Amino acid sequence: MSRAPIAVSTVATHRMFSRLAFAIAMGLAVAGANAQQARTDNVPPPQDQPYLGTVTLHVDANDTAQGIFRVHETIPVQAGTLTLLYPQWIPGDHSPTGPINLLAGLKLTAGGKPLKWKRDEYNVYAFHVDVPAGVSSIDASFQYLSGRTDSEGFEITDRMMDMEWSKVLLYPAGYFSRGITFAPSVTFARGWQFGTALETASQSGDTTTFKPVTLNNLVDSPIYAGEYFKRVDLNPGGDAPVHLDIVADEPKYLEMTPEQLQVHRNLVTQATKLFGSHHYDHYDFLFSLSDVLEGNGTEHHQSSENGLGPDYFTAWSDAAPDRDLLAHEYTHSWNGKFRRPADLWTPNFNVPMGDSLLWVYEGQTQYWGFVLTARSGMWTPQQFRDALAMVAANYERNREGFQWRTLEDTTNDPTAARRSSLPYRSWQMSEDYYSGGQMMWLEVDAKLRQLTHDHKSLDDFARAFFGVDNGSYVTKTYTFDDVAAALNGVAPYDWASFLRAHVDELNPPLQNGIAGTGWKLVYTDQESAYEKAYNSRPQSPRHMYNFAWSIGLTVGDKGQINDVRWDGPAFRAGISTGATLVAVNGQNYSTDVLKSAITEAKNNTAPIKLLLKYQGGYRTVAVDYHDGLQYPHLVRVEGTPDYLDEIIAPRK
Repeated sequence: MSRAPIAVSTVATHRMFSRLAFAIAMGLAVAGANAQQARTDNVPPPQDQPYLGTVTLHVDANDTAQGIFRVHETIPVQAGTLTLLYPQWIPGDHSPTGPINLLAGLKLTAGGKPLKWKRDEYNVYAFHVDVPAGVSSIDASFQYLSGRTDSEGFEITDRMMDMEWSKVLLYPAGYFSRGITFAPSVTFARGWQFGTALETASQSGDTTTFKPVTLNNLVDSPIYAGEYFKRVDLNPGGDAPVHLDIVADEPKYLEMTPEQLQVHRNLVTQATKLFGSHHYDHYDFLFSLSDVLEGNGTEHHQSSENGLGPDYFTAWSDAAPDRDLLAHEYTHSWNGKFRRPADLWTPNFNVPMGDSLLWVYEGQTQYWGFVLTARSGMWTPQQFRDALAMVAANYERNREGFQWRTLEDTTNDPTAARRSSLPYRSWQMSEDYYSGGQMMWLEVDAKLRQLTHDHKSLDDFARAFFGVDNGSYVTKTYTFDDVAAALNGVAPYDWASFLRAHVDELNPPLQNGIAGTGWKLVYTDQESAYEKAYNSRPQSPRHMYNFAWSIGLTVGDKGQINDVRWDGPAFRAGISTGATLVAVNGQNYSTDVLKSAITEAKNNTAPIKLLLKYQGGYRTVAVDYHDGLQYPHLVRVEGTPDYLDEIIAPRK
């Protein structure tokens, strides 16, 4: 018996086909998702077990003319598929910056016979090779092509070099870096001397062989070498030697006065008194003084890479703005290398890092860098206050970006921006966990003093948190809760909420630190001596803003506009980053001409007219600004405790 067909309404028909289309779409989405999930690399995950033998690594680094490092490795293997990795996630960079693009000429052989390798389809840092049966080791050779442009600096010159091991090695995948042992050696240019945390096993001519070391410690132990070299003892008679290993463009730049030597020794003394411990059996400040070698500041557990201009010692009176570098990197031996955020610890150099606690790792290090520079006498108290005033001014007038992003969100910048230049830094911000974190930790220090009637301070936190396990070199990780708990151990308070309000909320109260120390931020039309030194040293990698707090411009020595403060007077006039300032009110641009124009505009209503060159054309803009020159300074608030002077007083 047949049934009559059932009539279907137009709406029902539409719903039926909609459900069908949805089902098909979902099926395609699932298939697409599965395809995406399948697009993973074929790199074995790291296991915490020892590798099957020692990797022999030799680097020929004597090509000072072309900047080519020639690498040869002998790697113990067993038959089957082997994956070799080039380090990608570099400690201290907090980002996947391993320069794989500069690796070239890779050849793999076994018993002199070539082996075919293939780069992983989805991971350019990974190389796969099939090891034949009966082969117990393979040889790998390649070149690291370090040559760069003059504007970026060089890693090797005809007089010195900075060699980072992460750039000149491959290592087997599938193991924690601490489970792989390397036997490294280097051939230097003839007659060069070197500094490193590695320990020498033997020397033959210009080749030095170092004692075997685990991969994690090898990558943590760069080498500075040069024709003009000087080693200075900064901890005479101490149980853990500390040296300043200097390479310079010319011998005259190696000379130190007795006073300069003493303040560098004071730095070691004051850091040890602060933390009450050390986590190294020897430490080397690797220090280059050069106009040619790239500037640097990178932390390591038993050493640090530091690079400044050649006249660090010879122009001492004018170089105060650079002098906190050594203190900052030294602090990292405790904060960052020994104590490390849990998400920044990785089992090898190709597992992604997390940067969420960089406001502790870098922010508190920035704080102690300033403080230790003052406590050691490398800065006078006035230089410290002037430096701090410039930082504070940035967070009062030059960080509009906190309207849309948090301080903790800036910890993503190393991965997102890779430390590239940004068109509107005050709006985009860039790694503000450094100085923004510094301002927060200043407030924490003042708060601890207030809560305990000046009996406890951030020094007590530093000793309890970073100074534990004296003599241990084993990294000790921490979480947000660990930081809050340690602060509560110094002085009970709702530190978790305090920290969250500063790092997780928009418009954090970063000015409270200055107010809590018994000082306040003011602006005058006169630069501090410190800021004058900053602005007179354009070669400094940390060259500061000239007019950020007035018309809202950062201007280079040749009129290049490096930054425009978001929604500041210059921004509202339509000025763009990347333009060149050619003339001011009809006069050729110079710093003095711009200063005069800003000063004159304070007494009238006429705008400041700027002639700009931009994208091949010229245009004149009128900046409606009449508040004169604005330079930051700190002044005492009478009747309040002077915590700032207490903070920087040398510890006895």
